[in-house]
Amino acid sequence: MKDKVRVASGQGFWGDLLTAPVDQVRKGPVDYLMLDYLAEVTMSIVQKQRQRDPNAGYARDFVTLMREILPDCVERDIKVMSNAGGVNVRGCAEAVKEAATDLGLSGRLKIGVITGDDILPRLDEFIEKGIAINNMDTGEPLAHILDKVQAANVYLGAGGLVEALGKGAQIVVGGRLTDTGLTLAPLVHEFGWSFADWDLLSAGTIAGHIIECGAQSSGGNCQYDWENIPDLANVGFPIVEATANGEFVITKHEGTGGRVNVQSVKEQLLYEMGDPKAYITPDVVADFSSIRLEAAGENRVKVFGIRGNPNTEFYKVSIAYSHGYKAVGTLVYAWPDAYKKAQAADKILRERLDRLGLKFDVTLTEFVGVNATHGHLGTQASLPASNTLADIPEVQFRIGVRGQNKADVERFTKEIAPLILTGPPAVTGFAGGRPKVEEIMAYFPALIPKSLIETKVEIIEA
Repeated sequence: MKDKVRVASGQGFWGDLLTAPVDQVRKGPVDYLMLDYLAEVTMSIVQKQRQRDPNAGYARDFVTLMREILPDCVERDIKVMSNAGGVNVRGCAEAVKEAATDLGLSGRLKIGVITGDDILPRLDEFIEKGIAINNMDTGEPLAHILDKVQAANVYLGAGGLVEALGKGAQIVVGGRLTDTGLTLAPLVHEFGWSFADWDLLSAGTIAGHIIECGAQSSGGNCQYDWENIPDLANVGFPIVEATANGEFVITKHEGTGGRVNVQSVKEQLLYEMGDPKAYITPDVVADFSSIRLEAAGENRVKVFGIRGNPNTEFYKVSIAYSHGYKAVGTLVYAWPDAYKKAQAADKILRERLDRLGLKFDVTLTEFVGVNATHGHLGTQASLPASNTLADIPEVQFRIGVRGQNKADVERFTKEIAPLILTGPPAVTGFAGGRPKVEEIMAYFPALIPKSLIETKVEIIEA
């Protein structure tokens, strides 16, 4: 058993800094690289991709990354934990295998494949059997929106990842694996923790929570003293240095930018926390109120004292369903009276939309530069004493609609450009053309008994 395990965060979401995982592997010693690609909306995106192309449905950036760092990972025995598989986990794994072959690594790599989270094909079966799948927020039964569902994925915990590691996998690819499980699993595997030791599982889960959003815990998007955070252009992503007793240190590689301190870790701990005494995951119910933080040197924060409680008998399910269409358009009005001009444009456009008889569920206007960030608080009182609304040099008029009728939304997109010559003066900002109509994916969170879900773990030899 190792005395210490170093788990490095390389991606906080699909689209995060592409150089971060490369730096994590090459700029210092790590044992594991965890890559979190999935969010709730991402599952519907990859599902639609696969509907258009059976070979798609996963984070292709992951495969590109593997082509770059696989030789490093094999040479240094760095294992990779990832949920990049989306809704085509096997396709993703096969693409990694192909990359390994191209790199001359055949026979030197095992890829773990974790499936079982995608329950879209089973929804009819569950409803026919009378299994209650209701919206956690509203209580609405799934049957009410079943014909609109695009994706349905269970949040799987660390169990499958640990099993894959136990079978010798160096790269593990799954679908909707929990963000925290990608860090917890290496600790369970390396230290031999029991899945009934709630305090240790809670510690590993909180370690995962702290680094799951990438640089958000090492200086990025950090409110405290943000102007003095050094070299964010070269920001170092966070690393967990864990020991078998459940204590760990959050740090980053030397020579990288950003900052790890008690404040940066605290800010990340508050992210999506909910009830501080009951942070529920498939593996454990973590008690955030037990966490103790202590500065342990430059860019080092010790985390200890963590407690946990038994997990629940349910998995959470992320269900995405079609909920109409939307479009957003903008124009920019210049001084003098920029805000008044933007308000007048809004009034004119709304009158024209009403006259056309277009029906929308929501019509939302924002005046960027006045109220787009702070809503109703963006008033005269919120401006500096030396400024007034009349002095604002420019205001962006941004208006969006949402509705069930795609034709109505499309017609809306054709009514913005005419304001340039038929509305208030001093307007610009329409060079991008008509707004794009987009389908809306709504979120339906639910619970399902764990007894109905079977996690499958396979090993592919590269």
